[in-house]
Amino acid sequence: MPILNVKVSAAKSPQLVAAISDMLLDVTTRILKKDRRVTAIAIDFIAPDCWIVGGAPLSEQGRSSFYFDIKITDETNTKAEKAQYIRAAFDGFARILGDLHEESYIHIEDVRAASYGYGGLTQEYRYHH
Repeated sequence: MPILNVKVSAAKSPQLVAAISDMLLDVTTRILKKDRRVTAIAIDFIAPDCWIVGGAPLSEQGRSSFYFDIKITDETNTKAEKAQYIRAAFDGFARILGDLHEESYIHIEDVRAASYGYGGLTQEYRYHH
């Protein structure tokens, strides 16, 4: 039931949406063991001339970047799994986007089960019922 909010410094295309969502579904399912049927991904595309790193637009640097956060239920993944996930997702974006700027970020947010849910039910409720 994680949700991923993704920002990518690229022009939007159906092929890029598919490549990013397929890669993120794969690593989220394989490494974090999340159910792909309840994994949501929202992707925003930012023009490289509007993405600034170190005071210069990525368009001038000839590089790409991304940022995404993923919300997961607290205490459902280990530190090692999270580290592996961050590495795999970074490598996946590097394959998809090409010359990836090191200043690309992944934020895994552990959310308390009583404060997080979908379909009108918290994860805490689902756990107990």
